[in-house]
Amino acid sequence: MSDDKRVGIVLVSHSAEVAASVAELAKSLAGGGTSVPVAPAGGTEDGGLGTSSELIAAAAAAVDRGAGVAVLTDLGSAVLTVKALLAEGDELPDGTRLVDAPFVEGAIAAVVTAAAGADLEAVRAAAEEAYSYRKV
Repeated sequence: MSDDKRVGIVLVSHSAEVAASVAELAKSLAGGGTSVPVAPAGGTEDGGLGTSSELIAAAAAAVDRGAGVAVLTDLGSAVLTVKALLAEGDELPDGTRLVDAPFVEGAIAAVVTAAAGADLEAVRAAAEEAYSYRKV
């Protein structure tokens, strides 16, 4: 798959700093290249804590390369915001999927899998599989 047809990843957090840091970590662990379009969508427009449908929609549009967009979220109201955008039907690019995955581990798995050229379903599955990662 060409770089311009990679699955895009959006990381939605209540904190702009958390979203940006997780995006940077995931890209670094995936080789540091720019082959996977990853965008953080954290906080509110005024820099506060929360989620913003406008920031999420803009991030999804920015990473859309035609192969789908995987959206990972940190907490419950972020999930609700993304679900509302998906329900509206025209706010997010076609092929956008909300992925049920742990935020950090799932983001890393999603970006690494997308960097390998996988399709949206494989990216989703890899991110969701991160729930089973054991640390001890």
